[in-house]
Amino acid sequence: MAPLVFFGLVMVLLGALMTTHHQAEAARAFFVFGDSLVDNGNNNFLATQARADAPPYGVDYPTHRPTGRFSNGYNIPDFISQKIGSEPTLPYLSPELTGQKLLVGANFASAGIGILNDTGIQFINIIRMYRQYQYFQHYQQRVAALIGEAQAKQLVNEALVLITVGGNDFVNNYYLVPFSARSRQYALPDYVTYLISEYRKLLLQLYDLGARRVLVTGTGPLGCVPAELAMRGRHGQCSTELQRAAGLFNPQLIDMVKGINSEIGSDIFVAVNTQQTHYNFINNPQAFGFVTAKIACCGQGPYNGLGLCTAASNLCPNRDIYAFWDAFHPTERANSMIVEQIHTGSTEYMYPMNLSTIMALDSRV
Repeated sequence: MAPLVFFGLVMVLLGALMTTHHQAEAARAFFVFGDSLVDNGNNNFLATQARADAPPYGVDYPTHRPTGRFSNGYNIPDFISQKIGSEPTLPYLSPELTGQKLLVGANFASAGIGILNDTGIQFINIIRMYRQYQYFQHYQQRVAALIGEAQAKQLVNEALVLITVGGNDFVNNYYLVPFSARSRQYALPDYVTYLISEYRKLLLQLYDLGARRVLVTGTGPLGCVPAELAMRGRHGQCSTELQRAAGLFNPQLIDMVKGINSEIGSDIFVAVNTQQTHYNFINNPQAFGFVTAKIACCGQGPYNGLGLCTAASNLCPNRDIYAFWDAFHPTERANSMIVEQIHTGSTEYMYPMNLSTIMALDSRV
């Protein structure tokens, strides 16, 4: 090979390596906490029934195999990772999360958990919020051993964080069974006040652990998911009681986020109005290209809302025209639309700012 040609090839390769290196540096770390809406597969490593590790879960994922995501394909964290120019986060319990992959961030979420430690007790082995935070501390120690304490602190401070929790505190706690322990203890408005006060503690703990940009999602319209239409709704109408719960919880969550930011003196926490986004699908599914927002793609019974999504379930041939994948969780396409609102939505959806504004602000720092 001629020396000049060889030199040219070396320079091209070096340029490509430097570009890849700068891209890796530019992509901020991403951390995810919460429940099945954002679990990327932690529960696959636990002895629990709250798992999405069998077909047809993952039918539209690039590998066409179940990954532990409660989706036919990508979930909300996957689409957020794409928006910030990062690889998808690995589950913290995955043995693959080592070395340089730690610098991408980590997903600590676990299906079935809630704000409260007694939420999801029927699932036994799940990673409750206090444990997710313990793992986050362990993660920071591992990263410090890799790149030094100062760099690890900077990585966490500059990271984007998503926390999605609260829905299970109603579905898998207060309304799990008639006359549940929590419903006997609290009237619904008092229970919501209690949840918000406990959620506030969780957000302040995240701040103490170094989080400085945190997306805080509310619940969806709990009474309108296929499971609740099948079990509690009448004639295809949303469950009034669960809608009341979501209607109380979400506005108080936004007020609580505003209060914390005011106390800290900085817009650390960003409230995500996922209830309104879901309502848009439910009220007018055709406007978003969905044929239905009542019937789940995968399931059985009325609205495909009973039991788990399994290989024996009814399965729709075209997932893109369904807003719900299973009894509780959005389809991949619905997840992508939710993240589009997170990215560019107005203050009706994102308070005090959307993700594109966050990225523009933080790029100037």
